[in-house]
Amino acid sequence: MGNLRIAILLRTTEGCFWTLPQIDELRRRNHEVIAILPPGPGALREQFRKRGVETLDSPFDFRFRPTLKAVRGLWRLRRLLSGLRLDVLNYHLYAAALAARIAAFRLPLRRVHMVAGPLYLESPVVRPVERLLWRLDDLIICCTQHISTMYQALGCPAERRPVAQYGVDLDHFDPARVRAPGPAASARVSVRAELGIADDVFVAIMVANIYTPKRIAFSGQNIKGHDVLLEAWRDFHAAHPRSRLLMVGVGFTEAGEAHRRHLMDRFEDDRSIVWLGRLPDLRPYFLAADVNVTPSLSEGSNGVVREASAMGRPSIVSDAGGLPEAVNDSFAWIVPRGDAAALREALSIAHRAFTTGELAPRGRSAREHALRAFDRTAAAEAVADMVTHRHRRDRAADVPIP
Repeated sequence: MGNLRIAILLRTTEGCFWTLPQIDELRRRNHEVIAILPPGPGALREQFRKRGVETLDSPFDFRFRPTLKAVRGLWRLRRLLSGLRLDVLNYHLYAAALAARIAAFRLPLRRVHMVAGPLYLESPVVRPVERLLWRLDDLIICCTQHISTMYQALGCPAERRPVAQYGVDLDHFDPARVRAPGPAASARVSVRAELGIADDVFVAIMVANIYTPKRIAFSGQNIKGHDVLLEAWRDFHAAHPRSRLLMVGVGFTEAGEAHRRHLMDRFEDDRSIVWLGRLPDLRPYFLAADVNVTPSLSEGSNGVVREASAMGRPSIVSDAGGLPEAVNDSFAWIVPRGDAAALREALSIAHRAFTTGELAPRGRSAREHALRAFDRTAAAEAVADMVTHRHRRDRAADVPIP
């Protein structure tokens, strides 16, 4: 049937790195892949350049406002898509999905929406609109069963909402491959020495950028749960003074950074909290920690939990979105989202396991689970199958393109 011409529409030049293994797999199968991004530099654009992926600037800025500029941008995006003569248009993140649905309406191509997170489906404003708009997608690839179930509630049939998770580079996130940056015997010892943390101190780590509270859902709350963890940590540390919390991440946008600064100011007197910002390599810091904490209010599959598991670290996670799907009780504790008291109790249980030596076996279970469940190559192959097989199945059956 020949190879396909596929465009990936993204609303960012910085994030969405989960698309890279998928694009690599599509190209390995000799499909032609074109990336359409907002204008300007960015880490994602640089990754495409290194791979030799053709990259085009989107004429639409992904800002949906009732202005002539927005209408003109969407029309120009439609002309761009039409001129590319695509077989498949694949889009990620909700703003890109809205733009693709409008700009590609009735174009002779297949529309594949990959959903990274459920936040927009949790909005009382967006959800009823999405009950109608999902019909403009030929296929919705859900990164968790939780998202697929949410689309089921909106009337989407099972064959149009398959589940394909994001994987992890298990060779990169391998404790055995991490070397100490200095003369120390191990990366754990080296990082702890750098931070002034003794080996018998219990260390928790949270890795997440800080977002300003969203208006569409969880109004006024930080969706990654930084506020919840910091509240829980204050009481936990008072009861367990030989403990430290590593907070890794920066503000997403200037407003996010302002919110991060606000949190740092609120807890500036707590010397047990170490604010680390953006790190070039997370692996030594996972090894320096004893437990990963992911207390999100809304979440997709969450790469951090998967990476922490691959690095042999147990996790405390909230029950938000797809987080429970990424763990099991052999190496993780699940707490209700937004519940600081439950989070504090889970930290206390993990601390007891640390002091009795029972935390190390949980870490081994986490690594074993990651090896079974989070292979990045297998995940990319599954997505590539879904992107291409739907198109070929419909074409073989002579299903008309809307």
